[in-house]
Amino acid sequence: MKEDIEDEMSFLDHLEELRWRIVKSVIAILIFAIAMWFFKEWMIKHLFISMTKPDFISFQFMCDYLSICIDEIPVSFQSNKVGSQFSYALLMCFVGGTIIAFPYVFSQLWGFIKPGLRENEKQAVQGITFYVTILFLIGVLFGYLVVAPLCIQFFGDFQIAEEFQNIWMIGSFMSLIISSVMFSGLLFLLPVIIYILTKIGLITPEFLKKYRRHSIVGVLILSALITPPDFISQVIVSVPIILLYEIGILISKRVEKKRLKAMS
Repeated sequence: MKEDIEDEMSFLDHLEELRWRIVKSVIAILIFAIAMWFFKEWMIKHLFISMTKPDFISFQFMCDYLSICIDEIPVSFQSNKVGSQFSYALLMCFVGGTIIAFPYVFSQLWGFIKPGLRENEKQAVQGITFYVTILFLIGVLFGYLVVAPLCIQFFGDFQIAEEFQNIWMIGSFMSLIISSVMFSGLLFLLPVIIYILTKIGLITPEFLKKYRRHSIVGVLILSALITPPDFISQVIVSVPIILLYEIGILISKRVEKKRLKAMS
């Protein structure tokens, strides 16, 4: 009976710790989101609408180094719902706050998980907050500088007939960019996920090699879903993800080798 009470108290203590870590993470996100609110007009012009201009950093790079130049994308925007501009301004600030606060949020999550690991497991994942943060931010930049501009450029220029104008709802426009950025950030965590799954014995290098072709097909399908339906865009998005998968195989090999060495 006494042990049950102690176990229950221990469980409640863990629950309380998790609750406070979530509260701290939300507060951190809100602080950055509130700060961004004061720059919302600058953000919408320079981070979103600028993506329809030929001098956007990605289009400028393509023109200077790849000789692929584009004109201004012929789109206009409208808001046809009460409060939609306010709602998407909030969403923009919240997502921006989440991205900036990501290192702290992950460190809070990791601080809750870490005490439950064995000493050798803690050493094996040393510096994970740094690597996860770097990969996530690289993915966010890839989504913002590659995936989203390709989508905007393709759909902005596409017309069935000259009589049809591209007048986009601001919600659709902003959602496309935000989802591209966030999904890319999460996809770039693939090597870390492979590392963890190998470490706990759920996957092996042999498993990853066996299903390499299936994974490539899956990546191509995923790229087709998050990018315009043209071959070049899909290749540009697919190549980094496939490279991350291959890096994951190398990481998995190294983890498996160390595990077998420790067992012998």
